[in-house]
Amino acid sequence: MLEREKLKELIKKRSLKVADEPVFKLSSGKLSRYYIDLKRITFDPEGAYILGKVMYETLKEFNPDACGGLTLGADPIAYAVSFVSFMDSNPIKPFVVRKEPKGHGMKRQIEGLLNPGERVAVLEDVVTTGSSALKAVKACKEFGLEVIGVFAVVDREEGGRENIEKEGVPLYALFKVSELL
Repeated sequence: MLEREKLKELIKKRSLKVADEPVFKLSSGKLSRYYIDLKRITFDPEGAYILGKVMYETLKEFNPDACGGLTLGADPIAYAVSFVSFMDSNPIKPFVVRKEPKGHGMKRQIEGLLNPGERVAVLEDVVTTGSSALKAVKACKEFGLEVIGVFAVVDREEGGRENIEKEGVPLYALFKVSELL
C-alpha cells in the first residue's frame, strides 16, 4: 500500500527521535532511548490525511459505527478517519473520551454522537503499557458501547499488547516500533 509506506516514512522523518541513552520520559514515567511524537503527523494536513486514509483502510473491514479514544492523542486520528470515511460514502463517526468526566453541564466523559450498543474502535497514537487505551475502553463499555478493538498507529512493543489483550480486547497496530527503528 503506497499510503502505508508514505506514512511510515513520515513517522521516521518527523516523529521518531532516537538518542544513545534513555533520555525521553514517557507518560508511564519510564525513560526510553526513543520517543514517537505523532502530533508531528496528526497536526499536519498531509500527515493527517495519509494517517486518516491508512487507519480507515484498516478499520473499514470491522465496520465500526464510530472511532475515538482518550484525548488528545486519539482526537486528530478520529477526525481524520471520519473525513476520509465520509468521502468514501461509509461514514465512521468520531468521538472523544475525556480523561475524567466533565465537571459541569451534562457531565459526560464521552463526547460524540453515540448511542449505547454501537460498535466502536478505540484509537491510540502510541501504545506503550496500554493504560490510556484501557481507560478509553473502560469508559466506552460503561457507556454501553461494543468495543471491537484498540487500533494504534504504533505499538512500542513494551507490554501494551499483552495488557490490552488480557482484558479481552484485540490490539491492531499499523506499525511496530521495531519496523521504524
